[in-house]
Amino acid sequence: MTLDQSIDSNNTPEIHSSSVLVTGGAGFIGSHLVEALLDRGNHVTVIDDMSTGQQSNLQIEHDQLTLCTGTISAQLESVEPSFDFIFHLAAAVGVKLVVDEPIRTIETNVLETSKLLRFASLNKTPLLVASTSEVYGKSKALPMQEDGNLVFGSTEKSRWSYGCSKALDEHLAMAWFKRENLPVRIPRFFNTIGPRQRGSWGMVVPRFVVAALGGEPLVVYGDGSQTRCFCDVRDTVPMMLRLMTTNKSIGKAVNVGSDDSITILQLAELVRDTLNSNSKIEFKAMHDVYGDGFEDLQDRQPDLTRLHSMVGTRERIPIAKTINSIAASLACGTGNEQ
Repeated sequence: MTLDQSIDSNNTPEIHSSSVLVTGGAGFIGSHLVEALLDRGNHVTVIDDMSTGQQSNLQIEHDQLTLCTGTISAQLESVEPSFDFIFHLAAAVGVKLVVDEPIRTIETNVLETSKLLRFASLNKTPLLVASTSEVYGKSKALPMQEDGNLVFGSTEKSRWSYGCSKALDEHLAMAWFKRENLPVRIPRFFNTIGPRQRGSWGMVVPRFVVAALGGEPLVVYGDGSQTRCFCDVRDTVPMMLRLMTTNKSIGKAVNVGSDDSITILQLAELVRDTLNSNSKIEFKAMHDVYGDGFEDLQDRQPDLTRLHSMVGTRERIPIAKTINSIAASLACGTGNEQ
């Protein structure tokens, strides 16, 4: 869907000449955000433990960039709380990682966020805490609205640990806002895709792209009828910056992404056709990939009413163009796929 360009990008409120902290800044979304902030003349400090991020994502020779390698807890001990803005993107990500390493997922997402919230509270620093559509859990209410119910499965299934941990992050952030007046914003990302994203953690689009480029089968998990809404990271980052610079978003969770649905089977066909690949499409049972009892969500689509009321609307990058960009980044060695 082409969105009404009611706000021209040249008139977007910007963050200029500021000191900005980005946790997870060597990751997929984080590295794109870091580039955008540097382009706007900011000094950017990145904290990343490189567990899922990569230093190669920050191939930037820039005197305004400081990289601190390690956990948030460790690095905050030697960092002064003098930042103008903080973007918190550090998290354990990817369905495969969540299922395989639930302890790491929960502790990284909850404990590190708690430390950062307390750090930001010292100077009431504006803080954006990245969340995810996974917080909606098994909700079947479509489109998903920010004030809707969150529906999780059993604690015996590690699949839900990521969504639960991010929901707890949101509760912590909202508590700091309500009790201590900390200006927090909470974007809930819906399937962000683009260059530098890795398929090895279970991300479907780069996984399909790698297979198509190599002439290997595009393996669809389940029957492929599941629907998702994908948004290019180069659209996501400007929305994050706009959310940080409007008072309307303080103390709010906001869905961020696209509301154009596509089935996973249609996605596989689109990747194959866009890249002119002869790859076959094959199907694999979900339990063969993630183990017995794994629950996938049939449909996930955001309601973007709140987002549009805060940051306006603009034309989005078509998914076919994103597929080509991912392929190009892999071809030149910047996609970091392993």
